[in-house]
Amino acid sequence: MSTVNSTPPGRGPYRRLNLRTLILSLCLLTVLLTLAISLYASYTVQRQLLIQTTLEANRVYASKLAESTNLFMTAAIDRLSYSAHRLSGQLHNAGQLQDVVDRIRLDSNRFNSAIIVAADGEILAYSPQRVYPAGQHVASAESLAALKQRTLYISEPFTAPSGRLIIFIAQPIITADGQYQGYVAGTIYLQEHNALDTLLGEHPYKDGSNLYVVDEQGRLIYHSQSQRVGEYVESNPVVSELMQGQAGSQQVTNTQGTSMLAGFARVPATRWGIVAQRPMAAVTSELNHLMFITVRNALPPLLVTLLLISWLTRLITRPLHQLAKVARHLDDQQALHHTNKVRDWYAEAGQLKHAMQTGLSMMQHKIDRLSQESLTDPLTGLVNRRGLEQVLAQWSQNQQRFTLIMLDIDHFKRVNDAFGHDVGDLVLCYIADQLRQHSRAEDLCCRCGGEEFMMLLPDVSAEQALAVAERLRLQVAGQNSPAGPPVTLSLGLAQFPETATAVVPLLKQVDLALYAAKHAGRNQTMAAQPAP
Repeated sequence: MSTVNSTPPGRGPYRRLNLRTLILSLCLLTVLLTLAISLYASYTVQRQLLIQTTLEANRVYASKLAESTNLFMTAAIDRLSYSAHRLSGQLHNAGQLQDVVDRIRLDSNRFNSAIIVAADGEILAYSPQRVYPAGQHVASAESLAALKQRTLYISEPFTAPSGRLIIFIAQPIITADGQYQGYVAGTIYLQEHNALDTLLGEHPYKDGSNLYVVDEQGRLIYHSQSQRVGEYVESNPVVSELMQGQAGSQQVTNTQGTSMLAGFARVPATRWGIVAQRPMAAVTSELNHLMFITVRNALPPLLVTLLLISWLTRLITRPLHQLAKVARHLDDQQALHHTNKVRDWYAEAGQLKHAMQTGLSMMQHKIDRLSQESLTDPLTGLVNRRGLEQVLAQWSQNQQRFTLIMLDIDHFKRVNDAFGHDVGDLVLCYIADQLRQHSRAEDLCCRCGGEEFMMLLPDVSAEQALAVAERLRLQVAGQNSPAGPPVTLSLGLAQFPETATAVVPLLKQVDLALYAAKHAGRNQTMAAQPAP
């Protein structure tokens, strides 16, 4: 008598997952992986964008504050100059002298004290009003230096006998016939309230961001923590840059061991350095909070979708099997194509198919958009420096013969200074349009930064590339720009592999050619010499 195996399917010693559980598990894994990849890509791009944006914002803020501080110091010097002019030949009138120093001290709260000193060093008036014995003379090194210099004198920050850290500004008093009579001077107390403290004391962020000012020796002359004023911080990389006359932005670990995003600029009138910085933790905390909100908002739709899939799996047969096969290979570039081939002969299968198509399309669109944004200059729409480097690496690896043209707008700073940065941006877009008009479909146009552009011309001779460069140069020089008058271009030209057989030497040679064009008078094209 034969034995019939009556064990139900899926209940044997090796229990297998049923179709519904398998699909639910696979869909859950797919959704989570897709979400994780999307969140990771978005987080990485957004983090870098936030860092760059914060660095640029701090650089602009430091530059604007440096300009304001320079205007403040210029106004203070002008105030002293006006008082010195009024005092010319009037040093015998004690009442007028006291009135002048009081006005200097109280006017706009620029100075904490003011003083008038005769040519022999005698103190004639002081504000806030103080009684000096007749004939008392100044004795500090800065006061004597001002008497000796007999021109506008701005001291380095120094510690006065009173213990204050101060700046001393003296304006000479000269009569109409050129006779030196002394000077009128004002002092700014760096650790006390005044107009300069008010100017520097406000910061747009309240998240640990701060601002400080250093002198040429790297000593703090202003800090939001007043007890740190007078401290030397020359070991800070940003301060080192400022001491060398540089300005810009940089991610740096400060002397307190905190990672900061710093922008810095110099004050021309005093050669101080101003640093505006924001903690890296404050920047990333905003992004972390944003990602948390994104995940939280995505959970309800995700749960609803999973419940819907659980219900639909009761009716799915072959179409579901086909979709499951596609879901296991979402990273395949042909995944969307395979999904379109599934026969959704009932409504539920069609909905799942549509959901997968939408998800794949959105993910691909998002990845394509992020990739495009990371390789494109947002102002001109040209390829940015990162995209240029990728193409150069690929072409050089493939031994693609090409010509590199580097060009720079002559005296572009004058355009920004004369017409403003909005017009300067229009000029940059105008040059980008000219590059497009003078390039072929296979050519690559790039904005490397600032007013510097590049063109990559594959498979052209040096003569052809020179003709392209000259046509571009003459076209730009021969017509009005958005700033009104025409702008001119200086261009450098180098070939791969004739000029250099590697990218780095090629970039150096084309940069030297551009420099030679500028050195030779601008508005011309120079070609790099071929390698021996």
